[in-house]
Amino acid sequence: MELYTKVTSFPQGFKTGLEHKILMLGSCFVENIGKKLEENKFSVGINPFGTLYNPVSVASALERLLEPKPFSQEDVFEYEGVYHSFFHHSRFSERDPECFLENLNKELQKYAGFLSESARLFVTFGTSYVYRLKEGGSIVANCHKLPEKMFSRERLSVGSIVEEWSVLLQKIWEQVPDLKVIFTVSPIRHLRDGAHENQLSKSILLLAVDELVSRFPGKLIYFPAYEIMLDELRDYRFYAQDMLHPSDLAINYIWEQFANNHLTSESRSFIKEWEKIRKAIDHKPFHPGSPAYKVFVSQTLLKMEHLSEKFPFFDVSKERMILESKLG
Repeated sequence: MELYTKVTSFPQGFKTGLEHKILMLGSCFVENIGKKLEENKFSVGINPFGTLYNPVSVASALERLLEPKPFSQEDVFEYEGVYHSFFHHSRFSERDPECFLENLNKELQKYAGFLSESARLFVTFGTSYVYRLKEGGSIVANCHKLPEKMFSRERLSVGSIVEEWSVLLQKIWEQVPDLKVIFTVSPIRHLRDGAHENQLSKSILLLAVDELVSRFPGKLIYFPAYEIMLDELRDYRFYAQDMLHPSDLAINYIWEQFANNHLTSESRSFIKEWEKIRKAIDHKPFHPGSPAYKVFVSQTLLKMEHLSEKFPFFDVSKERMILESKLG
């Protein structure tokens, strides 16, 4: 007896392995999956412009990484004693304008280089609603709690998203020809838009991504995180307390589906072995100075070295220092 609808339509085609650098941009969901990849020693760059919700802002970030013109004073503004950028999330905002610009440009140069070396681009769209500055007409990545009267709100069309991203992807492939792209639509609900409006917004994103995948076969895939959340995990116990974001349990489940269906078999094998070592590193002994515990730590170090030899794609120096410090 089936008690829920199981998602079975997973992407076919290219897989992702430990040897691949992965650049990730988009909504909060990108950061959820990105942290899981980081924990498992993948080489990941996550949201160099901070959390981005709409397809236009994600596209603008990628355009800037392709042509990394430094940010200048013309790109920032001050509001209530804090400096902001309409290209960035508010987590970058600072009171010191020089420090602010320095941080923006440091991240820009770092991730422009990271993009040029990446084998995978992971993009999550959150909403098709955008806020446009009435003065100048540009779409912003974040309103930074400025007065509402400064913006007009609109919903992107499927066609506008597809056309902008079709041009952008061709530009990216000119510089990084072997890059493969993984699209998702965020399962996080934007109920401030309204329940019906949120569904319309997500539908536009789903249709746009579907069209892009069909236009560029073999280079793009869609991972059904949105469908997993709505069909398999539709109970509210899979949501956080705000009833909007997936709970840790839901994130772990979606991560498992992503790993099982999209990562290479070699990577999945590594994750299983690495999980044992991570648990050993995090283990809190009753008697940390005992000979038995030191033997346990030494054995863990040996296992980690063997794993490092088997999978020479990652850096274990941080974990090695933690374990060696426990030996005294």
